[in-house]
Amino acid sequence: MRPRPWKSTPVHFPFAFLFLLLAPVAAWGAWLGWDQRRDVHPDGSVTGPYEAWQVIGLVVTLVGPVCWAASRRHTPIAVFGTTAGLTAAAWYDWSDDSSGLFVIGVGLIMVTTLVVTFALSALITFVTRDGRRAPEA
Repeated sequence: MRPRPWKSTPVHFPFAFLFLLLAPVAAWGAWLGWDQRRDVHPDGSVTGPYEAWQVIGLVVTLVGPVCWAASRRHTPIAVFGTTAGLTAAAWYDWSDDSSGLFVIGVGLIMVTTLVVTFALSALITFVTRDGRRAPEA
């Protein structure tokens, strides 16, 4: 049997985890980190600081690294690395809130990221087996 060059060895796990830990932090900084002002509308209502397109961009950006890791059977790393990175970025960005309610937001980010990355990783692992599509049933 010919070795596959894309197959990972156990040595690659720390590098994959570090990549999946830092990718969400970088994506958070690129998509959400620069926008810190709330928008005040003429009627007095306040929205923000993030627009919907920024959050969608963040999610779409993180799909790539999660799919990459899951297709190489790094499912736990894809789930826990991405969750830890995104949770840390949210905590750092929101921790200056004096009300303390940022902890609820960070908790929601953590749980949602954990569930979504697990579901996406499971789907990618099911669909790709040894680089091929899963056999049709």
